Amino acid sequence: MARDRVVVVGAGMMGSGIAAMAALAGNKVTLVDVSETAVARGLEKAKACIQLRQENDLATPAEAEAAAANLSTSVDTEKAVAEACMVIEAIVEKLSAKQALFQQLDQWLPPEVPVCSNTSGLRITDISALCTCHPERTVTTHFWLPAHLVPLVEVVMGDKTDEAVAVQVRDELRRWKKSPVLVRRDLPGQLANRVFQAIIREAIDIVASGLASAEDVDTAIAAGMAMRFPVWGPLMHLDAIGTDLGMSVQETVLPSICADKQANPFIHDMVDRGDLGAKTGKGFYDWNERSIEAAMAKRDAFIIEACKVLNKLNQ
Repeated sequence: MARDRVVVVGAGMMGSGIAAMAALAGNKVTLVDVSETAVARGLEKAKACIQLRQENDLATPAEAEAAAANLSTSVDTEKAVAEACMVIEAIVEKLSAKQALFQQLDQWLPPEVPVCSNTSGLRITDISALCTCHPERTVTTHFWLPAHLVPLVEVVMGDKTDEAVAVQVRDELRRWKKSPVLVRRDLPGQLANRVFQAIIREAIDIVASGLASAEDVDTAIAAGMAMRFPVWGPLMHLDAIGTDLGMSVQETVLPSICADKQANPFIHDMVDRGDLGAKTGKGFYDWNERSIEAAMAKRDAFIIEACKVLNKLNQ
């Protein structure tokens, strides 16, 4: 039996987006979950992701039609992976569940098939701890939400991952029109979330200290540094202004920047009050007066336009 199929285990929000991108790259794709209801729902979401990209000129009608035809579903994981050339796990973010699945995949699959996890917070070293056959072919592939729009995928090597496997996976994801980065150490937060959490820490501290409102903090980031980030990262910025000037600014600013090693008391108080964000109606913003759905739609519309621009710049 030919191994020519990408198998995505977990047909939820992330799995369906991953399956859509794999199918758009010309792969046969099987979306797996525990019930026919779950896989049917995941299939429809994947097709909707493909349609959205077509409607916004991120895929041609022919590519979208072929991608939809490439999608199939299964509720039998062992049977599905019998044709797999690559497996991506996107199930619940629970270590024991991921470990059990990886243990089975390790026994079912030949050594040349990469076994990947979409985990956002767990270590691939821990997820693959029960893999006694070929732990060297396990790797994190952390797609950023929404997976069918955001180009970034963090490819993280575990303690036993063979770098050649990680490079193979990274190169395959480039073919999917993703922008994968190789992370060579298996640390909490991977790469991008470590940077993002540092921004969040300072943003919360600014609000807590009364320096600025939540809305002004978000505006300053969105209308300032974030406008450059798609093509102008912070390290390129340092090279442009001169590392000597960058060092001088750091020595002036860093002493007053938050360096807490735990969550700010400000957000602890919010959680204790039950102000959990959009799901409870109030967080840093009053969501009784705003629509999180409208905010997400605006976010996605911006990402779509940014992808179009980046595609043109990279041609």
